Amino acid sequence: MAFNPRNRTMAQTAGRVGTNADIDVGLRSYMLNVYNYMALGVAFTGIVAMVVALNPAIMQAVALGPMKWVLFAGILGLGFFSGKIMFGASPAMAQGAFWLYAAMWGALMAPMFMAYTGESIVRVFFITAAAFGGTSLYGYTTKKDLTTMGRFLSMATIGILVAVVVNLFMQSAMFHLFLSVVVVLVFAGLTAYETQNIKEAYYEGDTGDLQNRKAIFGAFILYGSFVTMFIWMLSLFGSRE
Repeated sequence: MAFNPRNRTMAQTAGRVGTNADIDVGLRSYMLNVYNYMALGVAFTGIVAMVVALNPAIMQAVALGPMKWVLFAGILGLGFFSGKIMFGASPAMAQGAFWLYAAMWGALMAPMFMAYTGESIVRVFFITAAAFGGTSLYGYTTKKDLTTMGRFLSMATIGILVAVVVNLFMQSAMFHLFLSVVVVLVFAGLTAYETQNIKEAYYEGDTGDLQNRKAIFGAFILYGSFVTMFIWMLSLFGSRE
């Protein structure tokens, strides 16, 4: 998803307003807010996944029934309309959309808590966190414009979605393995691109409400990339029960 509530010209203008030190302090606070929201979303997802995994009726509905498709459609829908919700709706709806997104991911991921060993889930989580942290740091610090790469990778996600649906019918283990590698690489690149966009969306003159909405939206985007990377890395490196 593209993050561009304000263009780069405004971000550059902010660099000429006030001292660089003041802007750096504000930027660090803004980015910390983004990462805090994201971390809380990931933690909430884990809690929801555990609750669902411990409830046999809900677990069966998600794993074997149509609920997984409802959750999948809900996640795609929220992802598609996230920008309009975050910046066009009330602050309460913006917050609610983020937590609903995290909750739906948690419910959808619950069967994994039963399919994979707890040890491998923890191990893959830290592997994902390290990979995510490295690519996000690159996006934050690089002077290179990642727009072209990001747009290409964003388009690639459409092809990935089609490939996932196709493989639901093919049930090819080799294709799934190949797809897992591609998804991890694509979303690692997207993480760098998204982080750069989130950083450049910062504007010193933003009001508290607008800056908070930007932080929630940034967390929403990075959260989606992190969870996607985790799921597919689990299929690569996880140990099944």
